[in-house]
Amino acid sequence: MQIAVIGTGEPDEELSPLAEEVGRRLAEAGAVLACGGHGGVMEAAARGASEVGEVIGILPEDDPARANPYVTHVVATGVGHARNLAVVASADAVIAIGGEWGTLAAIGFARRLERPVIALRSWRVTGPGKMEGGPGIEIVQTAEEAVDWALAAATGGS
Repeated sequence: MQIAVIGTGEPDEELSPLAEEVGRRLAEAGAVLACGGHGGVMEAAARGASEVGEVIGILPEDDPARANPYVTHVVATGVGHARNLAVVASADAVIAIGGEWGTLAAIGFARRLERPVIALRSWRVTGPGKMEGGPGIEIVQTAEEAVDWALAAATGGS
């Protein structure tokens, strides 16, 4: 099973420990981590996962050397922000931690592809009619909850 972790690419003292714990817990559960392969939340999650598991970094550029040092398998796409689609399409579930516009776009792609999204200190999305409350997006408060929801969703248990 593959779980994507998405979020800000900038260093964040509050979010990095959460992302690292998410990555570690995912790897301990036997999941492969997929991410954008750069810094910030992606690097922290990759650091946690690489201690015991594998990390796929799907880069926006065409240079594999741009991946953070914790990525064990690099996919250099050369497609810029469109790589967000590849990240979430590669996953059985998506955990969003923090994030800016790229994270919001990835959440949209994930839901369009009917991938469950677990939001940990991330975007809260809602819309009119059937989009009221952001269907398919679970808001959680801890790394443990995020991983539990993602694993359950990826295996059909949620």
